[in-house]
Amino acid sequence: MAFVICRRFPGSFCGTAPWPALTKHHLNKILPGQSHQDCALSSDIRMAATLKLFKPLAYQTFSSPFAYSTIRRAAYWNVGCTPWHLGQDPPEHDSPHYPHGQVQNVCSTHSSRRRLAISHVLPALELSKASASMASMLPQGSPRTRRTDEEDVEVFDTLESTRVFLQLRPEYRLHSYCRPETCQPLSVSEGEQILHNVTVSQKHLQPPAIADYFSKLSTLPAEQRTVLLSDPGFALLCQLSVKDIRLFETLDLIRILKAFVSLGIPHSHPMLDAYETRFCHLVWEMNLDQLLLVADLWRYLGHKVPRFLKIFFSYLNLHWKDLSLSQLIHLIYIIGESRQAPQDLMQKLESLILKYIELINLEELGTICLGFFKSSSSLSEFAMRKIGDLACADMQHLSSHALVNILKMLRFTHVDHIHFMRCFGELAPQRIPSLGVQGVMHLTLACSALRFFDERVMNAVAASLPPRVAHCRSKDVAKILWSFGTLNYKPPNTEEFYSSLINEIHRKMSEFKQYPEHLLTCLLGLAFSEYFPEEFISFALSPGFVRLAQERSKYELSKELYTLDGTVGIECPDYRGSRLSSHLQQEVAEKLWNLARKDMTSKPEFLEALFSLETMLGGPQYVKHHMILPHTRSSDLEVQLDFNLKPLPFNKEAIPAEDGPRVRLKHVGVTLTDDLMSQLLRGKARGRFQGALESEQAARPLQDTLCNVDDKSGAKETASFCPPDPAQAPLVKLAIQLTNKNQYCYGTRNLLGLHNMKRRQLIRLGYRVVELSHWEWLPLLKRTRLEKLAYLHEKVFTSAL
Repeated sequence: MAFVICRRFPGSFCGTAPWPALTKHHLNKILPGQSHQDCALSSDIRMAATLKLFKPLAYQTFSSPFAYSTIRRAAYWNVGCTPWHLGQDPPEHDSPHYPHGQVQNVCSTHSSRRRLAISHVLPALELSKASASMASMLPQGSPRTRRTDEEDVEVFDTLESTRVFLQLRPEYRLHSYCRPETCQPLSVSEGEQILHNVTVSQKHLQPPAIADYFSKLSTLPAEQRTVLLSDPGFALLCQLSVKDIRLFETLDLIRILKAFVSLGIPHSHPMLDAYETRFCHLVWEMNLDQLLLVADLWRYLGHKVPRFLKIFFSYLNLHWKDLSLSQLIHLIYIIGESRQAPQDLMQKLESLILKYIELINLEELGTICLGFFKSSSSLSEFAMRKIGDLACADMQHLSSHALVNILKMLRFTHVDHIHFMRCFGELAPQRIPSLGVQGVMHLTLACSALRFFDERVMNAVAASLPPRVAHCRSKDVAKILWSFGTLNYKPPNTEEFYSSLINEIHRKMSEFKQYPEHLLTCLLGLAFSEYFPEEFISFALSPGFVRLAQERSKYELSKELYTLDGTVGIECPDYRGSRLSSHLQQEVAEKLWNLARKDMTSKPEFLEALFSLETMLGGPQYVKHHMILPHTRSSDLEVQLDFNLKPLPFNKEAIPAEDGPRVRLKHVGVTLTDDLMSQLLRGKARGRFQGALESEQAARPLQDTLCNVDDKSGAKETASFCPPDPAQAPLVKLAIQLTNKNQYCYGTRNLLGLHNMKRRQLIRLGYRVVELSHWEWLPLLKRTRLEKLAYLHEKVFTSAL
């Protein structure tokens, strides 16, 4: 008699009748590794983006005499946990064919100020050949692989894909776990005999024998291991190993840990804590190869061992100079996977990287970058440039995984390796179609973070994404929308691209509620690109979501909420949805102003521009440094001119109170006469200011903007300010902006999304934007005061014409 085991593989719901039909047809006929045909749901309804299903549910059955022989003892089983499949994906939040709701009121601010409405969409569900094959059967505890008729680029094994480098040097075998090669499996009867011996001889079992039993049991056929973990004899064996754990030799403990990996011991099994404790006591007695192997085994088990790693890193602080090249790379991998490392140790490891840099291969470069990135450890600019140089030298042979990892680290360190980025721009369009959406997201995000715009790369991303948008996580959708908005680029397939992503926001709304920062990132990226889905915006600004964002997210999101709220208030005049409370608006505005004022007043080039404008116009009452649009997070210098293009003293903060003592200011304005301007134009500034002089006709004397009276000695002094006529509004309002290179795409004069949006909104409010560009103003700082004043005069009054 045989007991039938049915195992279900994770994936999307499929309409196939589950257990009975498969059992009837496949009992005693299915071998490990065989797969069933998947079923597909079809729909005639079309949508802007084609969605693909993940793997459907599937079942396999096995004839297991060993299982039947052990079921009689079920009443005594007491393991307390169920098997865990290492590397198995968690269940998805959303079914790929979950009915879509309606996304309405998407306000877009193109020239026609149109609204993009997305109607009710029920996406046509399409199963590709790649996603129609079931996961093949693998030994429990080993990473899952999938057999496909054609390569499924969305399949990414987070364990195995990061360990490719271990296959490139034989030295790695000394300190890393390698799955055992094909060997003679233990028979069912031999396994039963071992468990029987454990029960009978438990009082006399010695540590070496226990280790041998674990090693032998780990060679059982894959389909028997699940049953083994539930067997009371195996539970007894585990108890005996923990009871006498101090008596085990280090090598025996390592053998047992290897057996745990092969058997697929659940990462939450309580006995693993006892093993971690024992290894903590043995750290200082082990060599580097053993320590790295143990850390690697813990990684394979998926069991976090912070205590062991802390002691291990202390050991390394004393022995780091003894690390060989393979040990160094493997250590950096382990550090990255554990997400922890002392910064002083990472600095020492960087010096070793530079020592071995010419011997490191391309895949190892990617491993180094990923390890430092995951542990939030920085590499110096010098080290990153060396890594970039090596990658550029042979980028065609750089794997996509390594390429993504290097880009992650360039983004993290903000190193603008322009040669690497140009080579990347040549290679990326070829790689993107065969890269999973997570990799595509990282490529796109790196471009936006480094301000690197390459139309070929962005077009390739935009073209490849809509057909597989269903594979995107909420994070992927958010970062891709943010990147396109930041780089201020709309691809040729703009409508298809944005429609598919906006629909995906709706489909994954439950996931966005879990990660509220991702929804705000989406909406800000869309706002940069002049898309305003009002349904989502109203939800994001609702009191419930604001409270959710403040309580659940690990990030401070008040600035993002305020930016979104202020943007909608200006760019969507017909918007009637939720808005932030006035209290929260005021609180965030005050924080942003304090930050902006501190930042700008610490920059010599800004202070020079401010004081020069005050000098040119006649005093501080004619210039106001403030945030015209606080939600855009940057400040401006505002100047107002009347009908005659004379500056208005509108800055009330610089005007004394009427009941206070009269302030007598000496006139410090500079009269720009024909003689003075001709002297300036004879110098190097001739070409720059000649056009302005012709249009201004040498400009007006600026002291006319003040009310002057004669004193007893006949000299002119400013007795008081001339208040502007309340009935006369300023003819021109100028928003003077001192820009820097970080506001533009790298090496261009194209503004990034946030700064472009700010100018768009200033113009909408009636301001004229005057740019003091860094490529013009910074060189002038070394010139004479009169040249600076002439430049500012041209900028202010030419803009006002």
